[in-house]
Amino acid sequence: MDMDKNDLKNPPDTAVLDDETRAALEKLARRFRNADGIGMQVLSMVGGQAEGLLSKLPMPVRQGLDGATRRALEVAFDAASRSRLSVRDRADWLNTVVTTAMGAAGGAGGLPTALAELPVTTTVLLRAIQGIAADEGFDPADEKVRMQCLQVFAAAGPLARDDGTDVAFLSARITLTGAAVHGLIARIAPRLATVLGQKLAAQTVPVIGAVAGAATNYAFTSYYQEMARVYFGLRALARDGSVDVETLLREFRLMVSPPKTLR
Repeated sequence: MDMDKNDLKNPPDTAVLDDETRAALEKLARRFRNADGIGMQVLSMVGGQAEGLLSKLPMPVRQGLDGATRRALEVAFDAASRSRLSVRDRADWLNTVVTTAMGAAGGAGGLPTALAELPVTTTVLLRAIQGIAADEGFDPADEKVRMQCLQVFAAAGPLARDDGTDVAFLSARITLTGAAVHGLIARIAPRLATVLGQKLAAQTVPVIGAVAGAATNYAFTSYYQEMARVYFGLRALARDGSVDVETLLREFRLMVSPPKTLR
C-alpha cells in the first residue's frame, strides 16, 4: 500500500499493537474473510464453478472482455466523479439495492442486456467505493484517492476468492504521472475482465437469468464495498494511529490467514 508523508506517521517499527488498533484490525480481517460468502451462494445457485462460467460465454464475447472492461473502467472513472457534484453518497445497503435491480434487468434480457448493463454497474460500484473513501476521511476529488478507488477492483472477484488470501491489492503502489490512470486501468482490466465474465455468464443462465442477475449484482456490490471498507480502513488506521503500515499489513495477513501448525 503506497503511503506518502501526508498519509502516514513513521514511528519505529513494532509488531505490538495496542488493544484499540488490534480490535480495529481484527474487525477489518473479519470483513475480508467473510466478503466472498454470498458469491459462493451464487455459484451454488447457477450450478457451476467460477472457472467454468467463462466457457459458457460465446467466444467473441470472451475475446472482447478485456476491451469492454477497459472501456467500462474509463467511463466509470469520469462518470462516478462527476456524479458527486449532484448526487450525495448513499449507504452501502442502498447501493446494493440499486445494483441488484440493475442486475435483474440485465439478466432478464440475456447476454445483450447484461453487456449493456456492465458499464452502468461498474460506474455505480466505483461511485460506492468513492463514498466509502469519503467515509474514512479521504477526499474522492483528490486524484490519488480516485486512483486508489480504482485499485479496489484489483481484488479477486466474489465468485473466485474462496481462500481469504488475496491481499496483494492492499499493498499495490499508486504513483501519479500523466499516464497513471490509463496504466492502472490497463493493469486492472485483464483481471477484472475475468471477474466480469463470470458475472455475465451467471446472469445469462437459461430460465433464471433475472434471478441470477440480481443475485450476482448483489454479491458483487456487497463484495467490492467490503473490499473498499478494508482498503480504506487500513489506510485510515495507518494515517491516524501510531503503527506503521508495513506492520499493519503484516498483522492483517496473519489474522486473515494464520500459519498452519504441525500436529
